[in-house]
Amino acid sequence: MPKSIHRQEAQILVALIREYRIAAGLKQTELSERLGRTQSFISDVERGQRRLDLVQLRDLVTILGRTLPRFVQEFERRIAGLGP
Repeated sequence: MPKSIHRQEAQILVALIREYRIAAGLKQTELSERLGRTQSFISDVERGQRRLDLVQLRDLVTILGRTLPRFVQEFERRIAGLGP
């Protein structure tokens, strides 16, 4: 099994985070300030170089105007199309 950051699911996850950030009209610097993190932290997340724990993911999607359950639902919908 490939490393988790190289799995398609991980790529979909970070793409979804980036998509939602852009839809919220936030730059990486603005999101990082609201999270109390550095811009490089957000950049690393969006490049798949840094993984988030559940609490961090919840904080991030909340700032982006989403709920964690809805985020997970969309993530699951997107990975359902990957096949076996």
